[in-house]
Amino acid sequence: MNPVSGQGNPSPGSRNGSALDPARAALLAAELAESPAERYLAAQLAALRVAAAILGTRAKSGGGGRPRNVWQVVGEVAPEFAEWAGFFAATQGKRQAVAAGATALVSHREADDLVRDAQAFHDAVGRRLSRSVERARGAG
Repeated sequence: MNPVSGQGNPSPGSRNGSALDPARAALLAAELAESPAERYLAAQLAALRVAAAILGTRAKSGGGGRPRNVWQVVGEVAPEFAEWAGFFAATQGKRQAVAAGATALVSHREADDLVRDAQAFHDAVGRRLSRSVERARGAG
């Protein structure tokens, strides 16, 4: 079973440039990965790349302070995605353990669920970015 098979539609973010292209590539890698650990890590990477797309469009430069967790920043600059940020922040410990070699920590089901969650996050951000682009075009 492929839990994130597409519906034949282009990515919601595809109309507004390539901000989500790296995340889409990581999602594809997650879908194609054979082991649960590889699927889990690729899904985590996809979520991080979606976060990067959010920060690329919303974050203000010149923070200058100490380094912060990406999920904390996402929750601050895009409060509509704070729940997603909290979810992915809660999975970081397991991601680190799996990346360090504790591959037995992730079941097939858990990996599939995370791929599905990363896809849903990607699609939600893609829809939001598309609406922002459409509004900007209408205003200009």
